Amino acid sequence: MSDIKQMRIGERHAAELSGVSSDNLKAIESVFEVSITLSGDEIYIIGEKEAVDMAYQFIKGLLEGDHMDYSPEDMIRVANDFVHGKVKGADLAPDAIVKTYRGKVIKPKTAGQRRIVKAIQENDVVFVIGPAGTGKTYISVAMAVAYFKAHKVSRIVLTRPVIEAGEKLGFLPGDILQKVDPYFRPLYDALYDMMGFDRVNKYIQKNIIEIAPLAYMRGRTFNDSFIIMDEAQNTTIEQMKMALTRLGWGSKLVITGDIMQIDLEHPGRSGLLHALEVLKDVRGIAMVFLDETDNVRHDLVQKIIRAYKVYEKETDYDRLRGRLSGGEE
Repeated sequence: MSDIKQMRIGERHAAELSGVSSDNLKAIESVFEVSITLSGDEIYIIGEKEAVDMAYQFIKGLLEGDHMDYSPEDMIRVANDFVHGKVKGADLAPDAIVKTYRGKVIKPKTAGQRRIVKAIQENDVVFVIGPAGTGKTYISVAMAVAYFKAHKVSRIVLTRPVIEAGEKLGFLPGDILQKVDPYFRPLYDALYDMMGFDRVNKYIQKNIIEIAPLAYMRGRTFNDSFIIMDEAQNTTIEQMKMALTRLGWGSKLVITGDIMQIDLEHPGRSGLLHALEVLKDVRGIAMVFLDETDNVRHDLVQKIIRAYKVYEKETDYDRLRGRLSGGEE
């Protein structure tokens, strides 16, 4: 049974919702299998009644947020999350986490990224686990910058273990800091994107932003800081325990990792795997698990991750997530 719904959305929202060459509307049409017509600031949704109702609720939810700002790919992703019940209401157009120095709005793009933001807001220690391309590091850095700009912390500390995955550090040119610099490039890139090259370098020189290998954290306590430990799957049990006990007053600690890419000689000794088991019942510690549906890179990345999971039948990631959630995957 066909149906039609109409709503007035305002000129600004009409432009945001439509996108370039109406690409966003076409994305919505493709997910909900409806026809959408935009006339001025009025929108008409035509199709089967159930599909029209769902598309109407989706668009209504988008309009409740302050910033729509979706690419067609983002629109398809968030629409699919809505269809599968992963996101609803105003969460469809969440508030900006922070703006880049060029004025671009950074906000969570997937249901998993929304969980990261909420977990950080509500907890002082957050583990973010997921495959490549899910934005776990980028969103974490965005939250660090947001907390810093809001004067909720006075420093940003970015660290990670340095594991020789296929290369020997001793054969690389330069001193130890120059040797490890390439390992930190994703963190630098995220900071440069959000704060600008000159400001980031100024803060690094003043030690307001610190980027250093995990080994440099021993014996220190970080107060009033936002700390991110990246690539945590490559920590040893001892390193993870050391890092967790660096947390001081007024600080946040976000630990990111991909347990499908452990480079340790003995993967079973990963400090991340161990910590997830040991700390699963500790209040004040949150664990956010992402999967291939949270991928924000090329569509093929999601398919590649899925193909590897099918080939391996059941990954360590799935078994771990099942144990920590108290159920079976």
